[in-house]
Amino acid sequence: MALLEIRDITKSYQNHPLLEGISFVVEKDETVCLLGPSGGGKSTILRIIAGLETAESGQVFWQDRDISAIPPYARQFGLMFQDYALFPHMNVRENVAFGLRMQKMTENKIEESVAEALALVNMSSFTNRRVTDLSGGEQQRVALARALAPRPQLLMLDEPLGALDRTLREKLGAELRGLLRKMKIPAIYVTHDQQEAFSIADRLLVLHQGRIVQTGTPFEVYSRPASPWLATFFGMDNQIQGKVVSADPLMVTTGFGDFECACPQGDFRKGERVVLVFKPAGAEVSKNAHVHNEIEGQVAESIFSADRFKTQVLLKNDFCFEFLLESEIKANQNIRLFISPESILCFGSNL
Repeated sequence: MALLEIRDITKSYQNHPLLEGISFVVEKDETVCLLGPSGGGKSTILRIIAGLETAESGQVFWQDRDISAIPPYARQFGLMFQDYALFPHMNVRENVAFGLRMQKMTENKIEESVAEALALVNMSSFTNRRVTDLSGGEQQRVALARALAPRPQLLMLDEPLGALDRTLREKLGAELRGLLRKMKIPAIYVTHDQQEAFSIADRLLVLHQGRIVQTGTPFEVYSRPASPWLATFFGMDNQIQGKVVSADPLMVTTGFGDFECACPQGDFRKGERVVLVFKPAGAEVSKNAHVHNEIEGQVAESIFSADRFKTQVLLKNDFCFEFLLESEIKANQNIRLFISPESILCFGSNL
């Protein structure tokens, strides 16, 4: 059952469309991630759901009830801001208790809720510490405890890990996912960081130019992006134009050779102009000559990255592709690569 439903939300900023017809639902216990470039309206969606901003049109429903006109304090939603918005003159306990006092809880209930929230984020021993004396990761935990303390019906997090370094983001991201599972709170998570979104989300909503351009599980969206733009957003920059020479199997001829594609994004006709995308992890050094699905070039650079080598290959006509290869290949060496059909996406040229 959908707890939250957003219907056809529109919003403009300085007479330019910011959100155009945004509609989606959040199910019980589900973590939905709004993913997209900075400035795309993701935070505005959260603020509209929270009641801090008003949409120009559209509605927000909670359990089938239109709450668009209900004030923020009556919605019982938790919102954690990107900059944490902690009060520097208060200690950890006072920061977490602030919202509870606004709800006029008794002191005993406040103490109980603060202790419970700090325990959830492993900050019980920091109760009397001033927030200005905390590290960035510790401040993030305090801000999360403050959002959780009132036991919200829905938790919204706006780039909560954005101010932290990569290692700490990964550690706290894993903890946050576990915490959301444990508490069984539906959540909306905003980020522009793809890896962060993949590790947190049950379902992704990708925003581009004010619209939701694709939705699905992280695996579904990454493995089958709906457009060349989305492929580029996911780091799949190896793109060339071609023409369909066979529809079954799908074969495309390009200036670099012919390629069989096992991942078409649509139905294609012979002679149709298309765009091919080669996934970086889908290439291997050719040991034997192949009739198709090969490219040749010269290695420009090979950089170690975790368990692979990011290898830039210069092709003719000044094209430069990047692949993740298992072995290092020295610069200036000639190379011939086989691209597996399963790692080639094909799009209509009008996308």
